[in-house]
Amino acid sequence: MNRPGLHAIAADHVFDGAVVRERTAVVVDGARIADLVATTDLPRTISIHALPEGAWLAPGFIDLQVNGGGDVLFNDEPTVQGIRTIAAAHRKRGTTGLLPTLISDSAEKMRLALEAVNAIAGSEPGILGLHLEGPYLSGERPGVHDKRRFRQPSADDLAMLTAPRNGALLVTLAPEVVPPGFIARLVAAGVRVSLGHSMATYGQTRAAMAEGLTGFTHLFNTMRPMSSREGGPIAQALESPDAWYGLIVDGVHVDPAMLRLALRGLGHPVLVSDAMPPVGGSRSDFKLYGDTITARDGYCVRDDGTLAGTALDMARAVGNCVRLLGVSLPEALRFASANPATFLGLGQMLGRLAAGYRADLVAFDPSDMTVLTTWIAGSERN
Repeated sequence: MNRPGLHAIAADHVFDGAVVRERTAVVVDGARIADLVATTDLPRTISIHALPEGAWLAPGFIDLQVNGGGDVLFNDEPTVQGIRTIAAAHRKRGTTGLLPTLISDSAEKMRLALEAVNAIAGSEPGILGLHLEGPYLSGERPGVHDKRRFRQPSADDLAMLTAPRNGALLVTLAPEVVPPGFIARLVAAGVRVSLGHSMATYGQTRAAMAEGLTGFTHLFNTMRPMSSREGGPIAQALESPDAWYGLIVDGVHVDPAMLRLALRGLGHPVLVSDAMPPVGGSRSDFKLYGDTITARDGYCVRDDGTLAGTALDMARAVGNCVRLLGVSLPEALRFASANPATFLGLGQMLGRLAAGYRADLVAFDPSDMTVLTTWIAGSERN
């Protein structure tokens, strides 16, 4: 246990993705985890990073919906440098893997986003792929998206979305807007498909899941609400063990009582930030589609009161999950790591602290979820 590059990170409490281990060290060999051992069993020759008393060590957070950070909106800078700035802002808050998220825009902007992610995904392990939220969405549930950019997918769109790529691709769409078979074509090409900004009925949602749709983007928000005669997407998500639904836990986007209801469903909760440029930035306002958006108490809003994402990071989302929803800290950590990793098909390499997994870790103070240190592929990245 004294090979070059071998080191250990020791903490009073280590959550490995399944259980909490006391006074344990994660042994890291290069970019991978070699073992988890009791701190008393570490050889004296190994380099040890000992965390402060009471600190926790856990799998790094994985955020599937990151619109911006560090004063950068991805739609405005769909470039390698734009992605690096956004990732750096979130990395300081414990996010070790993310999907830069492009909200509804032109085909050219989508192409640029795909090219930027393809260029960086191979060299920057924290970039897991791309999330395209739109533009195949319902004009009845636009949220802050610009309805003028909504459209049905073309043959060129399909070719672009199913082309070979680096990293994962997640596409949020309204099933009732796209033609039959479109979702199945995406899924066959390895794309993850999620329902969002949709007025789909329960039957339409069920049909979309039969084609391979498995995700639900910010459940409850901008989708048909449940009613006594029409359950819509929410009922289908909650009763399906194959569903993975994003939850924005900021206390504003969705009432905590509704989120607690979601936790009783058969689907799998995934914490997302839906973050905008103020996260890790110096400004509280920014422009979106020419409108001024302002961050207030963790959420973002347009002048007319329309919600426009959040100023939330994943560490705060985990803390809010414990505080507002009454779940245990280990369970909230799973929602922020193992669950999103599994949804993306990366559950065999990310989301757990175990031998052979990539060494993506976050150290934090559990009293206020202050992030102390972050590692990505074994390297300390603060």
